[in-house]
Amino acid sequence: MNIKQLGLAALMASAAYAAPDPNFHIYLAFGQSNMEGQGNVENQDQSVDERFQVLWAADNGSCSGKTKGKWSKATPPLAHCQGAKLGPTDYFGRTMVEKTDPQIKVGVIVVAVAGCSIKLFDKDQYKSYAQGQQSWMTQRINDYGGNPYGRLIEMAKKAQEDGVIKGIIFHQGETDASDGSWPSKVKGVYDNIIKDLGLGNDVPFLAGEVLRSGSSAGANNNIAKLPQQSKNFYVVSSEGFNQALNDNQNVHFTSQEYRDFGKRYAEKMIEVLGDKLKPVASSGGSSSSETEVSSSSSHGGLERSSSSHGGWGRSSSSTIFGLSSSSTESLRVQAAAPSIGTAVVTANRVTVPVRANGVKVVAKVYSMLGKEMLDFSNSYSSGTLGFGTAGLPQGSYMLSVQVGSEHSVQKVLVK
Repeated sequence: MNIKQLGLAALMASAAYAAPDPNFHIYLAFGQSNMEGQGNVENQDQSVDERFQVLWAADNGSCSGKTKGKWSKATPPLAHCQGAKLGPTDYFGRTMVEKTDPQIKVGVIVVAVAGCSIKLFDKDQYKSYAQGQQSWMTQRINDYGGNPYGRLIEMAKKAQEDGVIKGIIFHQGETDASDGSWPSKVKGVYDNIIKDLGLGNDVPFLAGEVLRSGSSAGANNNIAKLPQQSKNFYVVSSEGFNQALNDNQNVHFTSQEYRDFGKRYAEKMIEVLGDKLKPVASSGGSSSSETEVSSSSSHGGLERSSSSHGGWGRSSSSTIFGLSSSSTESLRVQAAAPSIGTAVVTANRVTVPVRANGVKVVAKVYSMLGKEMLDFSNSYSSGTLGFGTAGLPQGSYMLSVQVGSEHSVQKVLVK
């Protein structure tokens, strides 16, 4: 290989990107003060399994060395540095790690603002709502760039580069206890999240009850109505939690109640997701290569990479398909290009170039939650696999294609 080809190889390797790790399960968490966490952090809360990580969402990263947009071990606080302490997300994540396969890693993104209405997470109302708030709340809102919902989506999209969003946990409603339209407003926020992140129609949304003896206990009437809004909505009970922190609001749980509440969230999530929490394993002896494909009408610049997800970032070495110049073609041949090419998405069909050479082909489509949607193994003909998209809802899917000992996982967006 000459100097020109070596330079081109380095350029291509730096441009390619790895697919998300299907065994890195990500959960979004948002709400108001109880989701921030108000419990004192004790010694038992300082030790966290490395498999449980947080993607820091706040601009203020002065606590625990956390940096916006970077994964780190999920030691509390998980929301921001201005008064957030121990909350339900802490032991939600710890329990998910404890009760799922050791191959599974868990990541959370927490965006929460004490005292806020659901209006703060409404794409159309957040600005006018924030402008009328006191300075202490405005300061916390500004920790999320002035738009907490926007920051949640921004970080979630970044997280989708590394893993797969499995569900949402939510604790809010005390401020809106007297608003009878609150359940439908929550549904509106959920719908926006699903749309903005290209998620499927089966992402569970778990909402926790407020203290039953607290000053905002009436909010539980609204929370109880959430499952009427969507088959994906579930309520996590606060039964038995009645100690309350020694504050003048009587709405916050104690540290132990936050731990127990987090476990309840996790147990419900495990119940709802079921087999979708099983690890995605590559076939024995195969070299698993993963691909992320962003589809567009032109399909230009699609790339494929072989990825290692040993860490929380993504290191990759790449092979680029479909290059036209003589030098890149020479490089591609010298690199012994794999038999599985990059998926091409059109208006009504997905095709994958495959060189089978008489070996067994197994090809399946999965939802982003790991549910098998279809098997297109028998579609192989004249060097391609393919399937029509008419029967699939709009959203992102994972294509698993195995040709002999080679295994490729590619992410595609069906519009």
